Amino acid sequence: MKQYDIAIIGAGPAGLAAAAAAYDAGAKNIIIIEREDAPGGILNQCIHAGFGLHTFNEELTGPEYAARFIARVKERGIDMLLSTMVLSIARDKTITAMNRTQGVFTIQPKAVVLCMGCRERSRGALNIPGFRPAGIYSAGTAQKLVNIMGYMPGREVVILGSGDIGLIMARRMTLEGAHVKLVAELMPYSGGLKRNIVQCLDDFDIPLMLSHTVVDIHGRERVEGVTIAEVGADLKPIAGTEEYYPCDTLLLSCGLIPENELSRGMGVGIHPVTGGPMVNESLETDIEGVFSAGNALHVHDLVDYVSEEAAAAGRNAAQFALAGNANEVCTQRICIELSGGIRYAVPSAIAPDRIQSSLTIRMRVGSVMKNKRLNVIINGEKIISRPRPVMAPGEMEQVVIMKDMLDKYAKVESILITTEDM
Repeated sequence: MKQYDIAIIGAGPAGLAAAAAAYDAGAKNIIIIEREDAPGGILNQCIHAGFGLHTFNEELTGPEYAARFIARVKERGIDMLLSTMVLSIARDKTITAMNRTQGVFTIQPKAVVLCMGCRERSRGALNIPGFRPAGIYSAGTAQKLVNIMGYMPGREVVILGSGDIGLIMARRMTLEGAHVKLVAELMPYSGGLKRNIVQCLDDFDIPLMLSHTVVDIHGRERVEGVTIAEVGADLKPIAGTEEYYPCDTLLLSCGLIPENELSRGMGVGIHPVTGGPMVNESLETDIEGVFSAGNALHVHDLVDYVSEEAAAAGRNAAQFALAGNANEVCTQRICIELSGGIRYAVPSAIAPDRIQSSLTIRMRVGSVMKNKRLNVIINGEKIISRPRPVMAPGEMEQVVIMKDMLDKYAKVESILITTEDM
C-alpha cells in the first residue's frame, strides 16, 4: 500500500488547483486520481470563451484555462494516475482504485480532497412521459458529441432547461447549422447566468419560454416532436396550454448534481440542499482530514470560483497532512444561520478561532430578488451590508468576513446572513 501526504480525487479544475496549492503549502507527496484518460475535466469540451476573467484577468476557452493549471501541476512534478477509477474510500481514508496496468490497488493518504465534480440530471429524474426514442441527450453529452467527437446530434432542436450548459449549447448548435426552436424553462426565471442568456439566446433570436415544460415526447424510433405546456405557480402543467413543436432532438439542461457516491460510501455527511458534503471553515468534512471543493461540494457558476475554493481546500489539506491536524485550536463552532430567501451557504458552520485571515462564504438565493441588501450580522450587529440590485438562483453570491471582524468580539454567539429591502 503506497503512502501519500494527500490524495486528490479528480483532475478537473478543482483537483488541479487543489494539488498545486497543496504542493506550494509544503505537501510534496501528492497523487491525483482521474478516471478519464486526460486531465482537465469538463473544461476540455468547453471550447467557448469566458473562462479566467477573475483568475487571469483575460478571457480564455475551457481547454486554455485547464492547460494553465495542468502546466502548474506538471511543473511541480505532482503524480497523476489517469484512466483510474476509485472504487471506494474507507473512513480511515484508505483508497481502493483500479486501472488496466495495476489492476486493483490501495493507497493510504494522510488527507483526501474530494474533487469529483458533478453530473447532469437525466430524463429518468424528470418523469417526462413518452417512449424512449433516439434524439434525447443531456446538454453536456451533446456538447461532447459536437466539440470532441465531431458528431451532430440533430438539426431541429428543442432545449428543456435554461442552465448554463443548455444556453451555451443553444448557441453552439445554431453555429453548427441546427435550428434551435426554443428553450423551455420550468421555473419563472432562468437557471443560467445573465450574460449567457444575452450572448447565447438574445443574440441569436432564440426564444426563452419561462414557466413552460415538456409534457410529452413524440416518436418511437427517433424524436419527432415534443408537446410543451405552461405551468402554474405549483409547477404543474396548465390544461389547454399545450403546444406541439416538431423536432428531431431534445436536449436536457435541467440541473447539475454533485458527484458524491464516494463521499456517501465513506460516511461523509451530505448537505440536504447542495447535495455535497457539509464542510467547515477549512472546507473539511465531518471526517477529519477529508476535504471537498468545486462542483462536488456545491454547483458553481464560474470556474474561477472553483479554482479559488479548491486552492483553499488544498492548502488546508496540506496543513493537516503535515501537522496531523488542520488547526489544533477549536474552542467553539458556530452554525451559520440563513434567512431572507437564502437557500444555502458554504461553509455551513465555522470555528471563529480557526479562521486565519479571512473567510469566503458562498451562497445562492431561492428566487429572483430585486433591490435588496445582503447583510452579515454577528451577535446582532450588522458588520457587512452590500446593495444587490438583482440576485438570482443562477448566480452565486459571496461575502468575505475578515478575521478582525470576528476578533472584536470576546465570543461569537451567532452569525446570520440575510437580506432586506433597500
